[in-house]
Amino acid sequence: MSGAEFFNKLITGIQETKLLEFVAVIFGIASVLFSRKENILVYPTGIINTIFYTWFCFSWWGLYAEGSLNFYYTIMSIYGWYVWTKKSNNKTIEISWNSKKDWIISISFFIICWVVLFIILKHYTTSTVPLGDSFASATAYTGMWQMTRKKIENWIWWMLTNTASIPLYFYKGAVFTSFQYIIFLILAIAGFVEWKKKIALNKI
Repeated sequence: MSGAEFFNKLITGIQETKLLEFVAVIFGIASVLFSRKENILVYPTGIINTIFYTWFCFSWWGLYAEGSLNFYYTIMSIYGWYVWTKKSNNKTIEISWNSKKDWIISISFFIICWVVLFIILKHYTTSTVPLGDSFASATAYTGMWQMTRKKIENWIWWMLTNTASIPLYFYKGAVFTSFQYIIFLILAIAGFVEWKKKIALNKI
């Protein structure tokens, strides 16, 4: 695809974007911004975004793994909301790095999700992008779990998710959502840097 063709497709895609997709993207960006600031509003804004995208993925784009992922996001957002507000010894959960055990669990979880989702998409759905859809979803499943535990590595998983999702949604004609993931990628990098600084300050 030439640069001119890419630009034309981008403009056409934005022009054809439905109002609901614009609304969902706004709430999605707001959620990531709140997450970066470690603000509890990450969850209510995220829930609105993921409910919309569950519907979009199943009804509009045929991205079945991404659709199931957004449903998972909704459930995990409710769980994360509870974990982030729960107090132990009058303190809420703090940002931390993965332990070796955490890494083994998260990587194993990712691999299992990727393999299972790929097999399901390849053999039991009409998905035209089973490899990309399953990879983007598996990294996001892992990132969401890590985020609920305030593990700084959640941002690494989101970087992988966003990088895979940019071409995935563009290919499916969801151009504005593809653009959203470019913003998400930038915010994920910024979030990682900001959370890393917070950990350093907490140790002082």
